[in-house]
Amino acid sequence: MTELENDQVKSTKVSIVTACFNNVDTIRNTIESVNTQSYPNIEHVFVDGLSTDNTLSLIRAFSVRNKIVKSESDNGIYDALNKGIRLATGDVIGFLHADDFYPTNDVVSKIAGAFDDPTVQAVYGDLEYVSKDNTDKVFRHWKAGLFTRAKLKRGWMPPHPTLYIRRDLYDRIGGFDTKYHIAADYDSILKLFSTPDLVSVYIPEVLVKMRTGGASNRSLSNIIRKSREDLDALRRSNVGGILSLLAKNFRKVGQLL
Repeated sequence: MTELENDQVKSTKVSIVTACFNNVDTIRNTIESVNTQSYPNIEHVFVDGLSTDNTLSLIRAFSVRNKIVKSESDNGIYDALNKGIRLATGDVIGFLHADDFYPTNDVVSKIAGAFDDPTVQAVYGDLEYVSKDNTDKVFRHWKAGLFTRAKLKRGWMPPHPTLYIRRDLYDRIGGFDTKYHIAADYDSILKLFSTPDLVSVYIPEVLVKMRTGGASNRSLSNIIRKSREDLDALRRSNVGGILSLLAKNFRKVGQLL
């Protein structure tokens, strides 16, 4: 066994789940940003919703990491992410959507390094929203900051695309609740960060760049629906209510560039 292979066996295995459907225009960028990560022990899990373009062909042609590919119909993004969690075999699980990418080749290395401490259960960082056509153009910089329970009640949340957690936490809190069509990630975060004695690490730099155009902001009806789902999740988790929701939305104003 080579020294690199020996290090890979000993190191934390990181599963990166990418849900996709007809993402031929962007998924190669996503794949290449994973391929070029300096960290060796990466598993890339693709959950495809029966794409009718060349998405699957690009995955098979360009993904060079240890990969798992599942292509079948699903009931939306959160159903696909739940499948990804079940398929993943890593010690740590995170998500990189088919429109997103890592800005540097050492992102996963930094995340995995934080998990070298066995008490750490969650790691997250900052996020940038960029133009779909020009990824050098930044519209919003989401600086997460350190987690406190008081902040959670005031609408704080980490950017979900930057969040990596130990797989045993998913066994405890469950996957995404698919009754939520837009806010299941926020519901999951509320459950996770309400876990007693949760130990999290904040990496104060941009870990993921996300192209603009997410489902939650595509129309006024989606914005209203998301707000209703956010409020329901806040109340169900006993974290807060309407004031927490207002604070959560107000936080976004300071992130715009």
